[in-house]
Amino acid sequence: MSVVLYNTLTRHKEPLETLEPGRVKMYCCGVTVYDYSHLGHARCYVAWDTVRRYLMWRGYAVHYVQNFTDIDDKILNRAKAEKSSMQTVAEHYTQAYFEDIARLNVMEADEYTYATKTLDGIQRLISELEQKGYAYPANGDVYYAVRKFDGYGKLSGRKLDDMQAGASGRVTAEESIKHDPFDFALWKGAKEGEPFWESPWGPGRPGWHIECSAMIRERLGDTIDIHMGGSDLVFPHHENEIAQSEAATGHPLSKYWMHNGMVNVGGEKMSKSLGNFTTIRDLLDAPNAPNPMAVRLFLLQASYRKPVDFTESAMLSAQGTWVTLLQRALLFGYRQNYSEADGWDSNYSEWTPGIFPAGSPENDQDLLTEPVEAFQKAMDDDFNTPVALAVILDLAKSLNRAANLRMHEGSPDESPLALQQRWITLVELAKVLGLEADISEPGSSEDGSSRNNSSQEGLSDDEVEELVTQRCEARAAKNFAEGDRIRDLLQSSGITLIDKPGGVTKWHR
Repeated sequence: MSVVLYNTLTRHKEPLETLEPGRVKMYCCGVTVYDYSHLGHARCYVAWDTVRRYLMWRGYAVHYVQNFTDIDDKILNRAKAEKSSMQTVAEHYTQAYFEDIARLNVMEADEYTYATKTLDGIQRLISELEQKGYAYPANGDVYYAVRKFDGYGKLSGRKLDDMQAGASGRVTAEESIKHDPFDFALWKGAKEGEPFWESPWGPGRPGWHIECSAMIRERLGDTIDIHMGGSDLVFPHHENEIAQSEAATGHPLSKYWMHNGMVNVGGEKMSKSLGNFTTIRDLLDAPNAPNPMAVRLFLLQASYRKPVDFTESAMLSAQGTWVTLLQRALLFGYRQNYSEADGWDSNYSEWTPGIFPAGSPENDQDLLTEPVEAFQKAMDDDFNTPVALAVILDLAKSLNRAANLRMHEGSPDESPLALQQRWITLVELAKVLGLEADISEPGSSEDGSSRNNSSQEGLSDDEVEELVTQRCEARAAKNFAEGDRIRDLLQSSGITLIDKPGGVTKWHR
């Protein structure tokens, strides 16, 4: 079975047929570096990181390029507000992007490209469009003549005449020099006090849309396999990219166009004006912050094409799933879950004696066939992460059941070899989704042994006992809402509860 993906350009799912067999050229529209990256950026780059990881897992050689928009009005406005320079602002927030996105386990691109480093290619592309009659100079600016390109609107489905009917009728100074209100700037003449670059049309700077067209062409060629970005970029940004690139080269810019859904907060679109704007670092650095892997898991619980609603309860649920189910299962084979005498090493080539047999997995035949096939079927179908995640969580549940049996009854009811194979399968599939547990995370020491609870940040043993008692009392009084609240609180602190017959509740970290 081949990978099938939804193509925004054709508006239906299509099998992935790459320009070169076994190779994928991918381009992702990156951030405009004038502020810290927010949850919408997290949604975007986690989605495309997952697509990239899966294609690599399926055997494709992926060349992944991502840009930074480091010339833009928003950057200039931030520089003026901070009495700084555009370069200083751009460099600061570019570095912040790398720091923030790495915490979500997003792999670095194969190449990063910057508008400021592509100026020759940008000017060359504008010159070609001018020579071919698609662009014209006006008072130091250069504009793209939208109506000259017959295919304009094919990505977004918009028609110029329909959009014209809804226009306000107001004419700005810029529009007065355009041949058509829909024409957009390829080059902007310099304004007093702003940075500029020399060009055949005079000093100035490039427009936003031409930057991506030039960067794609310079790094990946005239046509690529997959172009990705947020759904808010379909129009006008990606529509304008197509018009620029295809008018200049005569070739399709991209075979497939993929767009991710937006992030809502409490049912409303995330925006600074509504006061519900959250950056990645604000979320991860807040008191009682979720584990970064819980944030990634939350984002993978919905199809990449659908919007996600970020709420406190949804994040708390994802945190509980990560800490008490998936992270625990991923760390199943490390010593913190067993005594040092019968633990085992995380290195496949150095299994230690005990619950798992000696030896190491040689190849994919060591993976369990049924969950791997179910996982692949889901991901082949337009990267259906909710279904793929369900496969992973089922594996995690079965491993945690074995751990509980060992803890309370002395030994699991399955052979060590079967458990070893299941754990290897879980780790392999979870890694494809970028979900990886760190042995040095809270709850485990660097050598994998359990930390002393009293030295560990978080709830002390006495505090846990008190909360467990309160929960038991609430359940006895049939106050189940309070019982669930306490359970969720304990889960978010890494405490697993085991309700046993007779109203007895056991717990462990």
